[in-house]
Formats: sequence, structure tokens, C-alpha cells
Amino acid sequence: MELISRPGWIEVICGPMFAGKSEELIRRIKRLEYAKKKTLVFKPGIDNRYSADEVVSHSNLKAKSISIKESKEILDYVDSSTFAIAVDEVQFLDKEIIYIAQRLALKGIRVILGGLDTDFRGEPFPITAALMTIAEDVLKLTAICVVCGAPATKTQRIINGKPAHYADPIIKVGAAEAYEPRCRHCHQVTK
Repeated sequence: MELISRPGWIEVICGPMFAGKSEELIRRIKRLEYAKKKTLVFKPGIDNRYSADEVVSHSNLKAKSISIKESKEILDYVDSSTFAIAVDEVQFLDKEIIYIAQRLALKGIRVILGGLDTDFRGEPFPITAALMTIAEDVLKLTAICVVCGAPATKTQRIINGKPAHYADPIIKVGAAEAYEPRCRHCHQVTK
């Protein structure tokens, strides 16, 4: 990231599942904690896979977090001493997060957002896509395709051992039992 001369900006960490998005988010949170900067960490209440009150990576790194249902709840916690906020699984929040992120950045707060850039169909998550366009810094991570070993940019949903159907619901919270990373060529969605 280039040096930013004024405080307040937006960072987005995105990519498929198993690419290390939560690990990178937690790494940035820990650096701010070492620097003794007040950082608030949030996650959508729908994401209760590993913990209700922590952001947890697939490799079991953890950071204490506040569970929210709506983006506007973030504003209830931010005060004049807040240096940064971090939000994991941002694709699960409502579109108001876009305006809240911009509002907080304009107030001089560092805004760090992590989430999936595409759904199991390979189509953009609208919230993450919009945030990527307004961010000062975007880090797009890749995983490793479980089929061929190429860089994986897609999240494959598996249902009963088979690729998910295009008509299946977009939101289905899960981990290794339901999803795996795939490259463009090995990613499948049945129609």
C-alpha cells in the first residue's frame, strides 16, 4: 500500500474461501493492537461457524469481535477515540455498509473490510464489488484449486458430493464441508 498522507481510508481484502482473507484481516488488527490504536472489530451475526464473538480464520487465528445484524450498528460503537474498524464477511451485510465505510473514512478512521468477492456461481457479491471500487487499497487473494493445483479464484459449493445447482440460494454459511477453492477451469455450477 502506498503512503497515505491523511488519516481515513478504506481497505478491502477479498477472494474465494480458503484464500486467507480472515487471516490477513486479523494480521492487520493485531498490528494495530500492538501500536495501541483503538480498533473495533465486527462480523455479521449470520456468520456463527466458529464463534459468536470472535473473527476466526480457518487456521484458527482469532480476534474478539462484535456481532451485528445491520451495518448501522457499527456507528453505535464508534467514538472520537476510534482509530480503525475492521469487518469480516462483509458480503453478508446490507448495502448501507458502503455509505458507513465512506462516512467513517471521511472522519479520519481506517476502515478494513474482508469478504468474498464472488458467490458460488462465480458472480460478484454486489456489496464487496461496490466496496472494491471506492477503496484506496484492494488486496485480492487466491487459494489453491483442490482439483488441479492452479491459483483458485472461485468458491465451489458442494452438495451431497456434487456441484451446487445455479438455482440454489446464494447465502449458505458453511466451511470445508460445503465449499472448496477452485480455479476458473475446475469451477462448476449445474444449470
